[in-house]
Amino acid sequence: MSRKPKTLPAPIEAEIQTLTHEGRGLTRIDGKTLFVDGALPGERVRLRYTRVQRRFDEAEVEEVITASPDRIEPKCAHFGVCGGCTLQHLNPEAQIRVKHDSLADVFERIGKVTPERRLDPLTAESWGYRRKARLGVRHVVKKGRTLVGFRERRNSFLADLRRCEVLHPQVGGRLETLAATIETLSIRDHVPQIEMAMGDGPCVLVFRVMQTPTPEDEARLLELGRREGFHIYLQDGGIDSIRPLPGQEVALSYSLPNHGVEIGFLPSDFTQVNLELNRRMVDQALDLLGPDPDDAVLDLFCGLGNFTLPLARRSAEVVGVEGDAGLVERARANAAHNGLDNVRFHVADLQTELSTEAPWTRQRFTKALIDPPRSGALEVLDWLPRLGVERLVYVSCYPTTLARDADRLVNELGYRLRAAGVMDMFPHTSHVESMALFER
Repeated sequence: MSRKPKTLPAPIEAEIQTLTHEGRGLTRIDGKTLFVDGALPGERVRLRYTRVQRRFDEAEVEEVITASPDRIEPKCAHFGVCGGCTLQHLNPEAQIRVKHDSLADVFERIGKVTPERRLDPLTAESWGYRRKARLGVRHVVKKGRTLVGFRERRNSFLADLRRCEVLHPQVGGRLETLAATIETLSIRDHVPQIEMAMGDGPCVLVFRVMQTPTPEDEARLLELGRREGFHIYLQDGGIDSIRPLPGQEVALSYSLPNHGVEIGFLPSDFTQVNLELNRRMVDQALDLLGPDPDDAVLDLFCGLGNFTLPLARRSAEVVGVEGDAGLVERARANAAHNGLDNVRFHVADLQTELSTEAPWTRQRFTKALIDPPRSGALEVLDWLPRLGVERLVYVSCYPTTLARDADRLVNELGYRLRAAGVMDMFPHTSHVESMALFER
């Protein structure tokens, strides 16, 4: 028997108390938590309920009656529909405050620690910054055309985007052009996504294809690339199936000019989406870690060598450890390309394969840097004091696991949380990247 849908309460006016970590306004109605999309702290709004649940309800703003002084006009015409951004209605300075408060909250609540010093936030250009993204593609019969972009807020439908203000302009200003080209393909309904990858130079577009394109399809894609300045690749299976169309192969790379390093990568490799912020992040990490010419430094979750190679410019020796064998292969190639012979790389799954048999676990290190995934670095923390690490820089893409790991480092392993701060890698979103310095 089908369940009768719940009747939603009538629209009401309410005062917004605070902002959640996800960027939603929060208030309480008759003691029950209500999350309100599009609302800011201190505002009085007229809201419309969108979902009623046992523990909390959800709503969206119909009208702002009393606006926050931090409210601004969103730059993107699709804000509020597209789920790619959640904070465009909040001025950038306030966005940074929200992210810092979020980090401070999880340090106190989860980590039971307080940084001795707050680092100044790292910021860069807040528009057109994304050089890596995965865009959905779908032909929508009711609209009579193909859509390219991100999903709508809180559902699985693709948003009807004409442009995107946070993607690099070469792609963000050409979403309709991409959609129009896909519309002409015989495999139009079998292209579920496009992945963009850029460094300092060319832009690669990887078209995921679930059916083999015809020669005419490939010709249309090649014409798109020629006309708009893209390099066109196809992917018909796993990552190993990514291949350029004839004449389209290009070397991707980005530079870290303050360290005399150039890092090459493949379109499928993990790289930071915000190139200028990444450069500032590397600068700050090295300033905090302070490597000296006689230091041996350990870089865990090292990837392509984003931190490893700059560290090698200033240290006696650097050891990078990474679980992805392909990334390690390219990290070694990057070291050779940059003329660095004082860096060694090892392949190891740092969350499952830690063993005293690994050669790097039998070495002493004075300093370390870790840049783990969202799941954090809990499995490797106990190794740090055993290896002699006295100073540690922790780069985090998820404050909750950073706080959990800080609890372990400070309250059990004897480190001090000397400094911490946020980095605005993803402006206009609630995503919080941060950096912390620990010392023994």
